[in-house]
Amino acid sequence: MSDAPTRADSAMTAMEFHPQPKGGAPRPWAFPAPERSQLPNGLTLLTSHRPGQQVVAVEINLLAPLEAEPEGLDGISTIMARALSEGTDKHDAEEFAAELERCGATLDAHADHPGVRVSLEVPASRLSRALGLLADALRAPAFPDSEIERLVRNRLDEIPHELANPARRAAMALSKELFPATSRMSRPRQGTEETVARIDAAAVRAFYDAHVRPATATAVIVGDFTGVDLDAALAGTLGAWSGSGAEPLKLSSITADDSGRVVIVDRPGAVQTQLLIGRIGADRHDRVWPAQVLGTYCLGGTLTSRLDRVLREEKGYTYGVRAFGQVLRSSADGSGAAMLAISGSVDTASTGPALQDLWKVLRTLAADGLTDAERDVAVQNLVGVAPLKYETAAAVAGTLADQVEQHLPDDFQAQLYARLAQTGTVEATAAVVSAFPVDRLVTVLVGDAAQIAEPVKELGIGKVTVVSG
Repeated sequence: MSDAPTRADSAMTAMEFHPQPKGGAPRPWAFPAPERSQLPNGLTLLTSHRPGQQVVAVEINLLAPLEAEPEGLDGISTIMARALSEGTDKHDAEEFAAELERCGATLDAHADHPGVRVSLEVPASRLSRALGLLADALRAPAFPDSEIERLVRNRLDEIPHELANPARRAAMALSKELFPATSRMSRPRQGTEETVARIDAAAVRAFYDAHVRPATATAVIVGDFTGVDLDAALAGTLGAWSGSGAEPLKLSSITADDSGRVVIVDRPGAVQTQLLIGRIGADRHDRVWPAQVLGTYCLGGTLTSRLDRVLREEKGYTYGVRAFGQVLRSSADGSGAAMLAISGSVDTASTGPALQDLWKVLRTLAADGLTDAERDVAVQNLVGVAPLKYETAAAVAGTLADQVEQHLPDDFQAQLYARLAQTGTVEATAAVVSAFPVDRLVTVLVGDAAQIAEPVKELGIGKVTVVSG
């Protein structure tokens, strides 16, 4: 075969290409600082002008925590949140939905331990009109009997599906194990079949009257306000919402029992086992939080984390295992807490070996620590890509609302990224080892008890109890 250049080779040699594009110098970035003010009706207001963000995001924090739900009516916060968009004193449910659609807006609401969150997204050109609808929903929700009954039926229909979902079932079991029975945190956030069935329009109205008012609410508004008279738009909408003042709710302190033990939620014949391993730890007010975030990310925050490298890449037990910290309720007085957990699923036969290797990863971490390379990758993934994470107004508004909900300063997120970048490997190691001590973890397994109970008992990671699925 001849080594002489072909005609194609000659043509390629003669072609001239443009030079490869070079990356520009990185521009400094920081999480946006909001402007804080208060409307005459007592509503706290946080605004952030984001040029180019033509879809404005609005988040309303209502101080109606799950702990405030009347005894025996767990889930009433969720029903109330869903009912806010089911008609007002000006529009019935269908008319309200049609008005939102004419604005090109979306309105959602949900309830969680800190309170109720109402979220609105709308084109900037129609912000004033959409704020009027939002204000009507907050100021004068109709709560008609027929709509409340429909929402209750819908919620009752959802519960069996949630119980059939292994991940949701594991979360319910872990909360029940960690917290005392008297704590609202021990029970499902959206209520049980028994408690939801008791909810009616009168109860929803009473809960609304007791907890929803501008003096204890906060509005976060983020987007491009160019050409928008925001002060005028607010004065005639959210600023016209009236209500009585109220003393801040005094919430009970969070207590939990994280003594090492295993609960198996029996699912006979299950081909997979859902794992959820957790305990209660520091929230965002604790100075250890940045190091805990960094260390937890190294342990199980991404595909390159230690847990995934062992359980997924090396052993093939799972499609993925994640470690995370989720704030349950936060307070500057130290009464808050975060759920620190490891979650994933493995095939039934590998349950015992997978747990054994998972514990080995935790013990090795405690003995040898993280590496500088792991720390550097985590910082790059958490800090380096932050500008992409906050490209939309909704992402910024959601984080600002989280800060309000958790009683954090307005510059918390900006300071967090700076502290993450400054956190060293030794500090991150100490934080994650403290977060996941091998003898203080509650393990929930949703799977076939007949196949997994004995292998798990042999591991010696705690007393094993089997409950019905």
